[in-house]
Amino acid sequence: MPYLTKEKTAKIFADFGGNATNTGSIEGQIALLTERISQISKHLQANKKDFSTHRGLMQLVGKRKRLLTYLSKHNLQAYRALIEKLGIRK
Repeated sequence: MPYLTKEKTAKIFADFGGNATNTGSIEGQIALLTERISQISKHLQANKKDFSTHRGLMQLVGKRKRLLTYLSKHNLQAYRALIEKLGIRK
């Protein structure tokens, strides 16, 4: 079973990226990474010794951080709205 169905992915991009086919939007990509991070975090709470998944989680967190930095430099209002909507720090 995949971690995200096509419908859920389309809904995330529709909510954050403008429409379901706008998969290249920074906001949509950050929202998708946030969803994956939360699911992997739940997995790691149950499986504390799964170190390869932990490494993958750290890579996803780093990728999301880089995208958030890019968004904050290019569109500060969209950055603030996105972190508020997703409930991310700052």
